[in-house]
Amino acid sequence: MYGFRIVDKLEKIDEDIQKEELKYHTKRVMVSKEFTFDAAHHLHCYEGKCKNLHGHTYKVIFGISGYVNATGLMIDFGDIKEIWKNDIEIHLDHRYLNETLPNMNTTAENMVVWIYEKMAEAIKANDELSREQGARVEFVRLFETPTSYAEARREWMESE
Repeated sequence: MYGFRIVDKLEKIDEDIQKEELKYHTKRVMVSKEFTFDAAHHLHCYEGKCKNLHGHTYKVIFGISGYVNATGLMIDFGDIKEIWKNDIEIHLDHRYLNETLPNMNTTAENMVVWIYEKMAEAIKANDELSREQGARVEFVRLFETPTSYAEARREWMESE
């Protein structure tokens, strides 16, 4: 039905496809990458279960847009992972968030803005991504539970 087959000949650059053909378009595109981390926190000035020390397995999703380079790539997923590991996750994973984040109530609403700012700073600091690719953070979504999340969007962050 599907006609699966083994490829007869592996396509070769400059023989079967030319370098100038690698970039198919000049449109803005968005890529997305998600990560998880485990952390503990508690909320101040809150009457409910979350006033007590407790933990979550958080999930964070980044949406980053920009223009593709000459090879048709806007940002390598590995570069997003590197920013996450080096600049953001170190403050979050297996941490007591009230201690490692700036002074704030560690609500999902506050945390998602902090995460957005950290990713945006890292992308802006990378000349190739920010100037040549026009890369920018479009959104960050932080899930505190599988069904509950807070979101920060570029249009909200830049206009307010």
